[in-house]
Amino acid sequence: MKVERKNNRLVLSDGGTELWIDPWGVNGVRVRMTAFPGMDGHDWALTEQVETPEPVITVTEVDVSDPWLPADQPRQMGVAASLTNGKLTVRVSPEGWLSFWNQKGELLTEEYWRTRDRINRYAVPLRVTARELKPIMGSDDCELTARFEAFDGEMIFGMGQYQDRHLNKKGATLELAQRNSQASVPFYVSSRGYGFLWNNPAIGTATFGTNRTEWHARSTRKLDYYVTAGDTPAEIEAQYASVTGHAPMMPEHGLGYWQCKLRYSNQEEVLRVAREHKRRGLPLDVIVIDFFHWPLQGEFRFDPVDWPDPAAMTRELKAMGIETMVSVWPTVDERSANYGPMREAGHLVGVDRGMSLHGTWMGNTSYFDATHPGAREYVWNCCRKNYYDNGVRLFWLDEAEPEYGAYEFDLFRYHDGPALQCSNIYPAMFAKGFYEGLKAVGEQEVVSLLRCAWAGSQKYGALVWSGDIVSSFRAMREQLQAGLSMGMAGIPWWTCDIGGFLGGHVTDPAFHELLMRWFAWGAFLPVFRMHGERQPHIQPKEKFRDGIEILFSGSDNEVWSFGPECERIMSKFIHLRERLRPYIRQCMKDASETGAPVMRPLLFDFPEDRACWQVEDAYMFGPDLLVAPVMEPGATERTVYLPAGCRWTDAYTGQVYVGGQTVTVPAPMDVIPVMIREGREHRVYEPVRD
Repeated sequence: MKVERKNNRLVLSDGGTELWIDPWGVNGVRVRMTAFPGMDGHDWALTEQVETPEPVITVTEVDVSDPWLPADQPRQMGVAASLTNGKLTVRVSPEGWLSFWNQKGELLTEEYWRTRDRINRYAVPLRVTARELKPIMGSDDCELTARFEAFDGEMIFGMGQYQDRHLNKKGATLELAQRNSQASVPFYVSSRGYGFLWNNPAIGTATFGTNRTEWHARSTRKLDYYVTAGDTPAEIEAQYASVTGHAPMMPEHGLGYWQCKLRYSNQEEVLRVAREHKRRGLPLDVIVIDFFHWPLQGEFRFDPVDWPDPAAMTRELKAMGIETMVSVWPTVDERSANYGPMREAGHLVGVDRGMSLHGTWMGNTSYFDATHPGAREYVWNCCRKNYYDNGVRLFWLDEAEPEYGAYEFDLFRYHDGPALQCSNIYPAMFAKGFYEGLKAVGEQEVVSLLRCAWAGSQKYGALVWSGDIVSSFRAMREQLQAGLSMGMAGIPWWTCDIGGFLGGHVTDPAFHELLMRWFAWGAFLPVFRMHGERQPHIQPKEKFRDGIEILFSGSDNEVWSFGPECERIMSKFIHLRERLRPYIRQCMKDASETGAPVMRPLLFDFPEDRACWQVEDAYMFGPDLLVAPVMEPGATERTVYLPAGCRWTDAYTGQVYVGGQTVTVPAPMDVIPVMIREGREHRVYEPVRD
């Protein structure tokens, strides 16, 4: 193995491979390896131009002779090296193994090698290496496996959104692929004091086993990852945000209440709901117009029959202080006016074999290629003309995975390469197209609602929601860890469909209980958004129009749709959200400036209290409020762990507790347990209780 310094980079060459170690931002390094003549030029999530201190690099000759070699025999010499960037040091063994250490001399993580004993230096017959770029026969691509040592007691937080119950991902195998309700954002924070980004949008898996950690990409052209060291999770998140991008400031209309349903079917219905909100004295910041308000998928415009004057509609809504959000799907129907021009220009996702259509629901459709700059510009220009110029400023970028009819990723090909190599970046590029378009027309604060994300999506104003989840307490519980995991993965804006999306009969008392508990929790999410496919469905008056099928709608999903007692409780939390607006605004400012997630596990603010690392059923909403949602049917009270080091005030009862203990607090149907951190009461601005 040849080791040399090239400017501020360490380069390791070994036969047909070359490995680069670069300082990257503050307290971080980027590691890349290729088996090709030149390094692949994609930066993927690491796009930000960051100021990087000059590293300390050492290259030293060392004795690597076998231990049994007699003393009078010539010694075999090798090279060891290290690169230090602030608090992080990478050490390179004479065999090329990498290990990562903090400024205290503590091992953070290291590669998994089983080719030679590390102490006695004897050869090991397993011959398992840490880095494998294995050529795929008959192609110019490689299958990649990267292995790291496992450590007893290590806890892993982040990795995006997966539908399971566990916040700590140690022991999990996670698919690195985007699906409806699954968002692969491959960054995590370790309890050992480092952050790790798998900077590769290829389809694959990540396994955090008890014997080793293993990353696998089915097809790629390089190994690429980033490691950063920090004394606290907050420091690690800040350093990660600096190299992948900061979220913009959340617009003021992102701080209040958003009303949505599947689906408002015409212009008058939207205005009627907005007027009723105002008549009842209920604050409303955003009303959302869901899918199939268009004539055909890929038209990117209102159907003029049901939406005869969208400009007048948005003007009236703005006069009431309400912004309009419109759903945009990336699907293009083969019957639409845009299908031919987009296909000819190469703006649709290609296929390597089989039919070029990707789905058949409500029409034969293909997805536009969000990795193609020209395709992003084409779609934005359609939306600017048909939506933005009619007063729409907010866009709901649905189907952002994208949700293929079959998740057979080896079928598809993007502008950026085969789908196996780059599929996971699709939602980030979808958001990028609208972010750049909105900025170009003068919008200063951008937020777009998406069903998926990848590393770096936050810099494009991506507000991620958790997809088409079921209306159940189990799903509600899973969404809590999903939102916290997204925050720890560097996506500070997150929400979910209050009450769940699939199911929920409007007259069912069991659903009313779930909805009240979920709605109370929604008031303490980064974005407070009502949505759902409520039962029973409402069928359209006409099944087809001009040969095009008309979609059904769900039942009413407004605050007053579930009876007087539900309306009382829900109205209470809408007004509570308004009282919290100044506090939430500050939390959003912190997220934009530092990368701190708005909702985060207790360990984020109290890393020195090891009990906080175990809490998975409560969280911090900003630095001052501890929120403990009620996520079990029939509950009237809740146990809550209070972090040590300060006192806590129950926002409902006013009782003060000493931290470092678990307490039981009342939780009637119209109460969500919220504890206010000692010394921070003035920052909440108004009492949380009535």
